Amino acid sequence: MVLGSAVLVACSAATGGAAQPAAVSASSPANSGAPDPAVARVDHPLDVSAYVGDPCRTVPPSVLAPLGYSSPGEPHTAAAADTSAGPYCGWLIGAGGLSVQVGLLTGNRDRGIGGLSGLYQGKAAGQVGFLAPAPAVAGYPAVYTGLRDRRAQGDCGLDVGIADDLVFSVAALGYQGEQDSCHVAETVAAAVVGTLKGA
Repeated sequence: MVLGSAVLVACSAATGGAAQPAAVSASSPANSGAPDPAVARVDHPLDVSAYVGDPCRTVPPSVLAPLGYSSPGEPHTAAAADTSAGPYCGWLIGAGGLSVQVGLLTGNRDRGIGGLSGLYQGKAAGQVGFLAPAPAVAGYPAVYTGLRDRRAQGDCGLDVGIADDLVFSVAALGYQGEQDSCHVAETVAAAVVGTLKGA
């Protein structure tokens, strides 16, 4: 089986320090196909297909504006080289150095390494550095993820299971601490769920 993957927020020189998702995966023996009973199941899957061409549409401006994001997001879709995990959108508050990003991890799903189970398998295989349970987001199971736990430093990564084989990720970066960054990530994640429910 191809073991789990996580969209981990990383900064690179190629993107001028902007956060972008990076898929992490490795191979091992074939998957038995049985779901892991320890991983929360998604009872009401959500469809992201209407948003893969423009993931910026997943978060309404009415949610972003109170958080300080007044400029349009920058979409990264199938044509971009940095979307192996799936398309994503990033918003930036230039003067403050704050950013938020939403990724629709369809690439991981298409490779058979999607969903919360893929994240837990990646953690067990040492491919996901940090993974911890998070409060459910609008009734959907969630986990905090990252290369390492940087919530106290103001960077919060949150992955939300919207199907047994699909998650979306939210990363809030550059905030004052865990409370600020995770509040933003959870607010944006709830908005994404609301958008997807309306699709």
